[in-house]
Amino acid sequence: MKITWHGQSCFKIITKETTIVTDPFGKEIGLKPLHCEAGIVTVSHDHPDHNNVSSLRGNPFVLDGPGEYELKKTAIRGINSFHDTKEGKERGVNTIFIIEAEGLIICHLGDLGQKELSSDQLDKIGDIDILMIPVGGIYTIDGERAVAIINQIEPRIVIPMHYKIPKLNIQLKTIDPFLKEIAIKAETVEQLVIKKGDLPKEDTKLVVMKAA
Repeated sequence: MKITWHGQSCFKIITKETTIVTDPFGKEIGLKPLHCEAGIVTVSHDHPDHNNVSSLRGNPFVLDGPGEYELKKTAIRGINSFHDTKEGKERGVNTIFIIEAEGLIICHLGDLGQKELSSDQLDKIGDIDILMIPVGGIYTIDGERAVAIINQIEPRIVIPMHYKIPKLNIQLKTIDPFLKEIAIKAETVEQLVIKKGDLPKEDTKLVVMKAA
């Protein structure tokens, strides 16, 4: 499996069977949209920095809400959550996606805004190998809340997302407060190439990705 990050919550996940894109964004946010062929697209919520499906080629399957799906030897389930701390009254709902492919289980939290996950959500999320979590605050959880949720999920690998990077014109915090809060030495990579046997056996690993 190959994973690249393109800014915000947009990842390209390449498996042997297909290419999965999460939360593609439009050019309005100042970053270059991802233009590639995709087999599956997940959209956590209907905002322009997460729903630019039209930029992708290949007539992909678009998953944009809760449910269970089996596509191209990939099992995906969507779990309902909230974009804010007031049960969606401020920013609406958000879908957490669990992606299972090639023996790896990925959790993409989208624009999660809850202070913590409920016991029901944790049961539905289950054991996670790779967690993609927003850390930039303002519109989502911040670094402090992100660490608390990481401790709830206990993934093997953490990849932060949705934080301020050069050229992004959305007001977000940088990754620095999160890095200070989590206090784990990060490995910085341009691309994560991984298989099940590469997962850390004990301590959680922090992977910071350079935006492609």
